[in-house]
Amino acid sequence: MSILHAIILAIVEGLTEFLPVSSTGHMIITAALFGIESSDFTKVFIVSIQFGAILSVVVLYFKRFFKGLDFYFKLFAAFLPTAIIGFLLKSQVDALLENVTVVAVTLLLGGIGLLFVDKWFARNEANPDTYAPPLHTPNEHVSYKRAFVIGCVQCIAMIPGVSRSAATIIGGLSQGLNRKTAAEFSFFLAVPTMFAATAKSLWDDRDLLVAHSDNWEILLLGNVVAFVVAMAAIRFFIDFLTKHGFRAFGYYRIVVGAALLILIFLGVDLKLVD
Repeated sequence: MSILHAIILAIVEGLTEFLPVSSTGHMIITAALFGIESSDFTKVFIVSIQFGAILSVVVLYFKRFFKGLDFYFKLFAAFLPTAIIGFLLKSQVDALLENVTVVAVTLLLGGIGLLFVDKWFARNEANPDTYAPPLHTPNEHVSYKRAFVIGCVQCIAMIPGVSRSAATIIGGLSQGLNRKTAAEFSFFLAVPTMFAATAKSLWDDRDLLVAHSDNWEILLLGNVVAFVVAMAAIRFFIDFLTKHGFRAFGYYRIVVGAALLILIFLGVDLKLVD
């Protein structure tokens, strides 16, 4: 992977990590379009730079992220389902990272679903005192039960193209949270989730990284770029989601997913280069 490819993928990651459009799916698409080779390091890079983007949450929400042990226990309850499923199915998930068709289908189906999310959970916004009072700290409205359910829904996002952000936010909405509360808890949950995914990916491929020291420099560069871009993207997303909901993201996913399926049907080779 060249430095230019690393920067491009990192920009895509930073822009899409917090949007309900699937950052992994977009990086897979980008890698295919730019002819980036399908190597073990490419897979490690795609997983690992997501942690760089996630660190922007710690910086932007620094005071609220360090709120006491109860909050961390709730994050752990939400993180646990993904940790177990991810450990058991890592090889299957890695295999899907090469499949653009899977990304196209999940983008399309997920986009259709997003068109109806605002309607399904309209009462969460209309009756905030009943369903989810305005957020002061995420700990106030996320019980252990809610956290665990959100974590279970997050497991679906292991399929490339599903979107971790969308899955966890919708999981929160299903538990009566309003959009802002659900989105911000989704951001906090991303920190342990992506830290664990990155750590496991780096450990599993440690020999690859040791054998090629230049790979560490590319990983560091990718994380820094993703972090900087994500700082701006997260502010945009919270404001847009609170005001406009999910519909625009649904249409975007449908257009991208349908376009990819048409290209695949026409015989265009969108596979990552071997």
